[in-house]
Amino acid sequence: MPLLRHVLFICSQNRLRSPTAEQVFADWPGVETSSAGLNHDAENPVTPEWLLWADMIFVMERVHRSKLSARFRRYLGDKRVICLEIPDNYAFMDPELIRLLKTRVAPYLPSL
Repeated sequence: MPLLRHVLFICSQNRLRSPTAEQVFADWPGVETSSAGLNHDAENPVTPEWLLWADMIFVMERVHRSKLSARFRRYLGDKRVICLEIPDNYAFMDPELIRLLKTRVAPYLPSL
């Protein structure tokens, strides 16, 4: 059985972009997904446990990478944090957001 990769998607509130990404890639072979938000009032806030669980971490904007490093550096270790450069301009499951996510995330995931 192939190794399962744990993929964590992070945005600010965990209401639109990161939950969309979690759903889009939930059925990707060899991948288990989750999502979290960096704001204190996020639906599912980032925790050290989520960061330790993750093999790959995707953030939506550069500011997310900065906040993540500032607040959780000791839990990131040598994990790669990939910035997708996706602004907060999309609704949950917006077709354009899904297209962007598939284009920008898929190259980092196990091949289909």
